[in-house]
Amino acid sequence: MSDAVGPWAFIRTETFLRELRRYLRQHPERQALVRETLTALVADPHAPALRLHTLQGRLRGLYAVRLSYSDRILLTLLITERQIVLLSLGTHDDLSR
Repeated sequence: MSDAVGPWAFIRTETFLRELRRYLRQHPERQALVRETLTALVADPHAPALRLHTLQGRLRGLYAVRLSYSDRILLTLLITERQIVLLSLGTHDDLSR
């Protein structure tokens, strides 16, 4: 599942799509925030407002961007192909388990 929307392209995993649907059911008021974050991510994943950061421990090699104070989107960047693979979405604590 790939969408070329800007200089980068998204690849959404089934896990991410399932978690996104669940997240938006639980937090319908955050739909615009999710859309804005994903739009900014595809335009420039390194934009300071996204707070893109590498993860440590068992998630070493992956990245996360901040969606809200407690919620993150887990992803990996395929820099040579300019692709962003969206892996998961959840709270900071859920993703670090």
